[in-house]
Amino acid sequence: MEEKYQLAKWLAGEMTESELKAFQETAEYTTYTQIAHYSGKLKTPQFDEEKMYQNIITTEKSTPKVVSFYQAKWLQIAALLIIFIGLTFVVKSEISFTEYAENTQKTTFTLPDDSEIVLNAGSEINYKKWNWNNQRSLELQGEAFFKVSKGKTFDVETALGTVTVVGTQFNIKSRENRMEVSCFEGKVKVQNNNQITDITKAERVIFENNKQTAGTFSALLPTWLDDQMHFESENLAAIGAEMERQYGFKIAMKNVSLQRKFTGTIPSNDLDVALKIISKTFHLKATKENTTIILEGK
Repeated sequence: MEEKYQLAKWLAGEMTESELKAFQETAEYTTYTQIAHYSGKLKTPQFDEEKMYQNIITTEKSTPKVVSFYQAKWLQIAALLIIFIGLTFVVKSEISFTEYAENTQKTTFTLPDDSEIVLNAGSEINYKKWNWNNQRSLELQGEAFFKVSKGKTFDVETALGTVTVVGTQFNIKSRENRMEVSCFEGKVKVQNNNQITDITKAERVIFENNKQTAGTFSALLPTWLDDQMHFESENLAAIGAEMERQYGFKIAMKNVSLQRKFTGTIPSNDLDVALKIISKTFHLKATKENTTIILEGK
């Protein structure tokens, strides 16, 4: 209310010098001056005084309605406020909101419909927070676990496909040219190019290099929520990139094929153990140099 009163005084030119100086320092002053500038350019139709006079004297039982200067001024203020509120709503409805998990970190947040999302390290989600009911879709880069409120539905867009959900729990991992979707409860629909696949509880589908692989699993929740990195036939390059996200070290590979595959689990909270597993599996020698870990073929 105080903000509207100050705006009214400013528009009416009734502010004192000190009040005007304080008002000009507010964050809203620039917006108000722009609105006043453009609204001042609005033109009213030409007013024919003689024609109006003749209409008045020839009209029986008509009482002219007089609008005072102050009434007109308040009508202008009301119109400007309506324009300002409308512009604010439009701008907010189009602003994208971003949730981000930095390397070595995990982030948990809640959507406007109370669905819960956990982001894995080096991942982000973009969505329209202020217009959620009309645009129920997310853009995911990386990996996230979704616990959707019962009866709620939305789409998760990734670079490799779209996942449509209704009241379920599932995990999406979308990195480089590979997307892996695992359903932990309910049912999800996965669309990759022109192919649509439905998966239910304990089922997984993987899309990589335009190839689809289906499988099952027994975990109750994604292993990364419990500080474990699980890889399902993933190459050494992808494993090194995931280790970089989880530990914050640069992983350099020497004299080793980056396309060699690995299926298994390594910890994301114990670097020494993780390096031992990778070194033993691929017959590599691990060396630490400042913030870089070199994995070299023996």
